[in-house]
Amino acid sequence: MAEDADDDIEEFGAEPPQTGLPGADGGSVSVLLGPDEAGGRLDKTLAARLPDLSRSRIQALIAEGALTRDGAPSADPSAKAAPGLYVLATPAPKPAEPEAQDLPLVVLYEDDDLIVVDKAAGMAVHPAPGVEDGTLVNALLHHCAGGLSGIGGVARPGIVHRLDKDTSGVMVAAKTDRAHAGLSALFAAHDIERIYLALTRGAPHPARGTIETRIGRSQHDRKKMAVLRSGGREAVTHYAVERSFGPQPKPLAARVACRLETGRTHQIRVHLAAKGAPCLGDPIYGSGAPAGPVREALAASGLRRQALHAAVLGFVHPVTGKALRFETPPPADMADLERRLSTLS
Repeated sequence: MAEDADDDIEEFGAEPPQTGLPGADGGSVSVLLGPDEAGGRLDKTLAARLPDLSRSRIQALIAEGALTRDGAPSADPSAKAAPGLYVLATPAPKPAEPEAQDLPLVVLYEDDDLIVVDKAAGMAVHPAPGVEDGTLVNALLHHCAGGLSGIGGVARPGIVHRLDKDTSGVMVAAKTDRAHAGLSALFAAHDIERIYLALTRGAPHPARGTIETRIGRSQHDRKKMAVLRSGGREAVTHYAVERSFGPQPKPLAARVACRLETGRTHQIRVHLAAKGAPCLGDPIYGSGAPAGPVREALAASGLRRQALHAAVLGFVHPVTGKALRFETPPPADMADLERRLSTLS
């Protein structure tokens, strides 16, 4: 989803590369904590003493085993800070600019200004902490011989909108700055046709409707998005149950088409979960186990991700003015799961 051109349906939040840090050449930084500084959360305490390192960066380094206290490993960022000498290893920063990689890429359309691809599930859109390469950006840089718009920055060249790593489907990327600006304007004006197919636990009720909420970071888990009573950003999803599986009127699963009016991080997944019909296989928002027959279908299908596919993307070419529309079927794992669900009675 993409209202800020890069606040799309999914996902990341890559932290800027850390530069100008003590020890940033692959050395370390030391912090001596006295008794008066003990008692608070370790990561928070260290962040206060190391203003050039973000708290999230410190947490990541601690998780990687980069912190010691008085020579002994200290691996829990949420532990209480104790007096002592803390030494935090700071590995040398990696180049911020992604490298071109010859990766499989399904191209649906390409011209001098833009390229439309069918992104595979499991491929991140751009590099981020923990995902340094193997991304769509790496593949596009190779395919387009480096010819991508630079508006998105060195880490996200050409990227106008995003999909979650484990969401498959149609995406457009900009090869020129004028295409990037034009596509961003279309997303900002909600003048893009975007339809997603989801396989859900149960079925949303009523069978057709509009979900209109505000979405922002969860107050209980900052890694998740949530429907908020106040704050956040407006999020609108139009949905329709295309097919339900299992006994009626309370089906065990359903295929749901979702048309986005806005594009917030994890919007469809959050909205469907809020309706009591989360995407099957969703590791974050799929709380509650599906019925036994659905669990068996999931296991047999081999689906190891949220059952969500960006099926349709339509827009007016920002340079030529030509109307373009692309549609792709769900990949094999979702197709196999739907086939198995169709046998439920």
